[in-house]
Amino acid sequence: MEKLARRESLGREDLESLVKLALDEAMQRGVDQAEAAASHDTGLSATARLGDVENLEYTNDRGIGITVYNNSCKGSASTSDFSPAAVREAVAKACTFAEVTASDKYAGLADAELMCTDIKDLNLDHPWSIEAGRAIELAIDAEAAALGFDKRISNSEGATVSTNRGSRAYGNSHGFIGSFSRTSHSITCIVLAESDGVMQRDYDYTATRDPEDLRDAAGVGERAARRVINRLGARKIETTRAPVLYVPDIARGFIGHAIGAISGGAQYRRSSFLLDAIGDKIFPDFVNIQERPHLEKGMASAPYDAEGVATYDREIVTDGILQGYILSSYSARRLGLTTTANAGGAQNLVVPGGGKDKASLIREMGTGFLVEELIGQGVNGVTGDYSRGAVGQWIENGEVQFPVHEVTIAGNLRDLYPRIVAIGDDQDIRGGIRCGSLLVEEMTIAGA
Repeated sequence: MEKLARRESLGREDLESLVKLALDEAMQRGVDQAEAAASHDTGLSATARLGDVENLEYTNDRGIGITVYNNSCKGSASTSDFSPAAVREAVAKACTFAEVTASDKYAGLADAELMCTDIKDLNLDHPWSIEAGRAIELAIDAEAAALGFDKRISNSEGATVSTNRGSRAYGNSHGFIGSFSRTSHSITCIVLAESDGVMQRDYDYTATRDPEDLRDAAGVGERAARRVINRLGARKIETTRAPVLYVPDIARGFIGHAIGAISGGAQYRRSSFLLDAIGDKIFPDFVNIQERPHLEKGMASAPYDAEGVATYDREIVTDGILQGYILSSYSARRLGLTTTANAGGAQNLVVPGGGKDKASLIREMGTGFLVEELIGQGVNGVTGDYSRGAVGQWIENGEVQFPVHEVTIAGNLRDLYPRIVAIGDDQDIRGGIRCGSLLVEEMTIAGA
């Protein structure tokens, strides 16, 4: 076990051994329950700017956390030192903290019968054995493609190629111990363009579990260039009410506000604009939101949640009606419900589309605002008030007319969600919410 503390590379079995050591030590100290999680992350990130290397970073992070429960009191401690002595010291501190914290009758492990018994291989682990020199070359290629796209592209914030592999092991005193590894890889490019003395900035990126699924670096740079050129000549518009079409990567955030509002923490704290909303009609009939935690290569896939509870497919919204919340065992107990295997968050939320892409929805919208970027954090999760700075394109007769900036789109989410009139099938799968372009019937657009 001492060798683990000095080993640069750790496997899943090593992490499981550390978890077992921590659990054994905790239970020997006489606590009621215990859980532990150990992790090891390695990664490489290379950034190039204006053809030169700007940053090269290698990461190698590790840690183990232990939580104990005794007489409904909770204590937690962690360490990045994997020596047996350090792990035992962390356990001792967790036990000491549990002696002085307040009792909480809702605290404790998830029920034993909910533990995952079949840890599925979800095809999440695809290490990229890329050398630093090659990562730098790809970053330079991405930026060069962007800078060479149009002479109006005058500057760059750089291009970055990154790769990460993380392994996690979790166990508890129910006898559950599990582990899995997952990778994430990305290529990003950010450029600036200038016209008539006015600068615009835009970006593009590709992110996947498997490096073979990444778009090519030059393609990322060219798309970043195309996006920033499309912003040149942006203007304000007069304040109006008009349809709003969110592009897919913005649409997922719009849906994400609802997910935050139905999280267990927001519900038991009574701080949600969707308070006690199970059974309520939140969206139109055609809107469904599904949780699919076992999608292969999914960016939010997991065989079990942060408490070892087996994940499963479920319907969160069906025909516009809210079916359930996003719950850990703690928040579920606070609400008198059962965990939904969402300790640590939701896994792969899917919003099915209606067979149309962004171009089709632009034509359907006729006249309105295509939102390509949002600015600021103007969303109140308690009241549902929504006010965001926005950048995009003005549409008339189903065609792009000119770029728009320095406007604000506003409304209340309880009013806006029922006014969704279409969702595209052009899903963005780079994150934990898969949603296509999303058209809202009408919103306030505050401009000049």
